[in-house]
Amino acid sequence: MPKMKTKSSAKKRFALTATGKVRRRHANHRHNLSKQPKKRKRSQLGSTIMRDCDAQLVRGWMPYL
Repeated sequence: MPKMKTKSSAKKRFALTATGKVRRRHANHRHNLSKQPKKRKRSQLGSTIMRDCDAQLVRGWMPYL
């Protein structure tokens, strides 16, 4: 059987935690940040854990995690 390919966009955007959950960055934190309130910008720092329904889709894109 041929090997399954990993989506290149997914391996750049997502990572697995030690417990097997999918970590992602917050959206809307790249540009035009002067229009956003400080509270929103602070809450978007760092990364967060994806919900299970979305994480299953991402795991399908990266079969060899």
